[in-house]
Amino acid sequence: MATKRDYYDVLGVSRSASAEEIKKAYRKLALQYHPDRNPNNKEAEEKFKEATEAYEALSDPEKRRRFDQYGHSGMRSTDFHTYTDIHDIFSNFGDIFGGTIFEDMFTGGSRQQRRRDEGEAGSDLRVTLKLTLEEIASGVEKKIKIKKWMACETCRGSGAKPGSSTTTCPHCGGTGELRQVSRSVFGQFVNITTCLHCGGSGQIIKEHCPNCRGEGRTQGEATIKISVPAGISDGNYLTLRGQGNAGRRSGPAGDVIVEFEELQHEYFVRNGDDVIYNALISFPEATLGGEIEVPTLTGRARVKIDAGTMPGKMLRMKEKGIPRLNGYGRGDQLIRIQVWVPSKLNAREKEFLRQLAEGKHLLPSEEDKKKNKSFFSAWRESASG
Repeated sequence: MATKRDYYDVLGVSRSASAEEIKKAYRKLALQYHPDRNPNNKEAEEKFKEATEAYEALSDPEKRRRFDQYGHSGMRSTDFHTYTDIHDIFSNFGDIFGGTIFEDMFTGGSRQQRRRDEGEAGSDLRVTLKLTLEEIASGVEKKIKIKKWMACETCRGSGAKPGSSTTTCPHCGGTGELRQVSRSVFGQFVNITTCLHCGGSGQIIKEHCPNCRGEGRTQGEATIKISVPAGISDGNYLTLRGQGNAGRRSGPAGDVIVEFEELQHEYFVRNGDDVIYNALISFPEATLGGEIEVPTLTGRARVKIDAGTMPGKMLRMKEKGIPRLNGYGRGDQLIRIQVWVPSKLNAREKEFLRQLAEGKHLLPSEEDKKKNKSFFSAWRESASG
């Protein structure tokens, strides 16, 4: 199954995008990939549906919060609409497209000009945080240092020399946008781009700040605190809003996206919320039974071994595994029994084993062989499932 793309990347917006910006981006993609403009184009149809799923997630505050914190794994319990007809999408999001799909596309529509009071938004930063299984099981708070763009202390992010003033950009008239109108057989199209002369702010700085040279930001280093919830998995990520690169000229800061990486453990293998430990015991212990000591995620514990325990048997320690993310309870610790077969024996030990081999209870009976065959058949089915 193909890996799903990040919803923000699908819509082409930043993680700090407003609800209106998300709606605008979705509307643009929906019109671009509309089936009437792309007849018999399955790729366009799939992009159309992909954009709709992304919008449905990011337009809902609760779904967006879960996606920001845990990515696609946080959306597993979320219900999405299934659209069998492309036009159903437009009927469900009629507030975006207006009375008809082509109202703005073919008539030019009416856009209200909006002055851009904020400067250029800062970019996001991605960091990888490596965690041990013990840290994942308990949750942990980490502090890391990152290099990033920070608001200039001299001009406080404005980019202007203290005491200097700004003037309206003569190229865009203070809107921060440049518009180019073109006509075709389909109607009138308006192409809107950010004004390069003022960077979208609508204002021109008369005298640049001597410290940042008009950028409104300088390179620096910051310490960020990351609260890792218990139960996260390898590849999950957490979004720290507003802690990324500072924007140009007082623009909003980007986010820090922390991706978690699970380190390989010395003893345990993780299986969902369970952890598996391979316990190696001797033949006498397997035959006679007893107690063994095993490691756990919180220390050590003693486990009873029943007499006649077969290799491959799984013992379960309830709720000794990983806490369930966004849920109650935790997984178990599974102990897989393996019997140690020595490869080096002295003469006395070999003779002792030869005498034992003559005992009628030390060799498997036909009934034991059948039980063993049934056991491994069930084990294969559970392993393949």
